[in-house]
Amino acid sequence: MYMLSKNTTRYSLILLVTDFLTLIASFGIAYVLRVKFDDRNLLGMRDDSNYLLATLSIIPIWILVMAILGLYSALVYNRRLVEWSKIAVASFIGVLLVIGWEYVANTRIFPARLVTVYVLVGSFLLVILEREILRFIRQLLFRLGYGTSRVLIVGDSDATHDIAVSLADTKRSGFRIVAIAGPAKVVPKGINAEHFSSIDAAIKAIDNLRITTIIQTDLYDSASRNQRILAAAQTRHISYSFIPGEPEFYAGKNTVDVFLGYPIINVSQTPLIGWGAVVKRVFDIIAASILLVILSPVFLIIIILQQIFDRGPILFRHTRLTQYSKPFGMYKFRSMIWEYCGDQREVFKRMGRPDLLEEYERTLKIKDDPRITKFGKFLRRSSLDELPQLFNVLKGDLSLVGPRPIPKYEVDANFTKSHGALLLSVKSGITGLWQVSGRSDLATDQRIQLELYYVQNWTFWLDIKILFKTILVVLRRRGAS
Repeated sequence: MYMLSKNTTRYSLILLVTDFLTLIASFGIAYVLRVKFDDRNLLGMRDDSNYLLATLSIIPIWILVMAILGLYSALVYNRRLVEWSKIAVASFIGVLLVIGWEYVANTRIFPARLVTVYVLVGSFLLVILEREILRFIRQLLFRLGYGTSRVLIVGDSDATHDIAVSLADTKRSGFRIVAIAGPAKVVPKGINAEHFSSIDAAIKAIDNLRITTIIQTDLYDSASRNQRILAAAQTRHISYSFIPGEPEFYAGKNTVDVFLGYPIINVSQTPLIGWGAVVKRVFDIIAASILLVILSPVFLIIIILQQIFDRGPILFRHTRLTQYSKPFGMYKFRSMIWEYCGDQREVFKRMGRPDLLEEYERTLKIKDDPRITKFGKFLRRSSLDELPQLFNVLKGDLSLVGPRPIPKYEVDANFTKSHGALLLSVKSGITGLWQVSGRSDLATDQRIQLELYYVQNWTFWLDIKILFKTILVVLRRRGAS
């Protein structure tokens, strides 16, 4: 959790300037390495001044690409791996822009192909090195007390405690917790800060404690009390931030707008809306079509083997729920004795096996399911039984990645009303976060938490990551049943 402050703005400006200088250095080093220390012929005449002018013209566009990727946002530069990945993308896009400009303008910027490679690798490595040095200096200054914000946290919810814990590491956050106003339960152990049970007492101590930032996590019933807290910040010209303590306000996707002069927070259940949903659907159609073509021989082999080992219908169609609680027929290669296919509760009653019904309702799975054929066990362990769901993806019933498609009775039995609505706010998927995190080895509540996390924190890159992990999980046959 990072808030806009003078410190973050200054640091972003420092990053921008040092990135600019670092990119100039990477272009210069690439040029010198190829032109000065390599005797091979160049693609054209050497022109140092034109190369310098081209570099100074290109780098502002390169910096703009980095800004679009969020590399000057605290949400990115405070997360090392995210920052590195975006620097790699920026370097690749930057070099592509140079190559594209050479083609369109019919001019040559890089005097040799090797310079392109040097710029690509050099810009990535040097920008990372530069930012790591700045990160080290920044943390050292924070540790010494320079550039930190002295914080008063006000609130009485779990969010108050969580925010205090998050900001307690001053060398990383840049915030020094000086005081906390609220019940004793919100004060984390080990934090050396003044504790005020009274809001008024905390406000009176602001000047003596040299508070520079107030963070409020809860709106109180008394409007005058809320106004006093805000006024305390405004009259002293110090920073004030309000962070809603209720998780519903910061889960999913939120946008802030102005309505009739009032700030309005639009809260969506999931980030998977708008263009994100369009991109996901286009990707599903393309990827599913390619997979169906590639896997068509596998489909044919399974159909032949199924008729040899277990005569009967090839596919099994089971009713599940997808986005907006819409029922659909989910396709699978049949892995059970045909007479036992259908609603588990009815089948177990017909079999006279209440023990299996009780086990299924408790764990949502049967450890040694007597309904499954020998060939069906192979299909399930290898996850090949789920391949026909690619047709569901093309039809729009499913996505490649999403929450597990579930029957209606399972929603009623295992989900609260709000959690069920949240889960079904997106399309269900062939694979998902819970499948790559343990599959049938996970307890029911763990599955639910993972799927709710996916819905509330979806990104396209998370989908790609899950797809790659799915391949590894299937190859290792981990957690399949």
